[in-house]
Amino acid sequence: MQEYIPSPIKWVADQVELYEGSGGIEGITLRDTGMPVIIVTNIGWKTGAIRKTPLMRVVDGENYILIASQGGRPKHPLWYHNLKVNPKVEIRDETSVFDMITEEIHQSSERSRLWDLAVAAYPPYHDYQNKTDRLIPLFLAKPIS
Repeated sequence: MQEYIPSPIKWVADQVELYEGSGGIEGITLRDTGMPVIIVTNIGWKTGAIRKTPLMRVVDGENYILIASQGGRPKHPLWYHNLKVNPKVEIRDETSVFDMITEEIHQSSERSRLWDLAVAAYPPYHDYQNKTDRLIPLFLAKPIS
């Protein structure tokens, strides 16, 4: 069985613990914002360990849009690299859990459509993109049937 390594960022580890420990009843929003989050479970590209990341809840039908913004920092978040190596993830959305496969979206019209959905769900994404020189990556997570 793979080892779970909590995030070294205390508030992230605490949120994952609260979210999962409550069965998706508590810890379901980003800190004090009231904005809904999901927990994305993925496999570390270097360690092979289980990693869990709270991300903003952005949906497109039955799919989820995962935005690798890292608050507009200059580098991609570590989970970005995890998904590039192993695109299978588990997504917990409150009390529901889904096995999904992710794909980075590069195609401009589809990417633009998904980006607009992301900014509508969480307006700070617009500011994050303006703050960084990198194009913030988007992944589309689709159910594994």
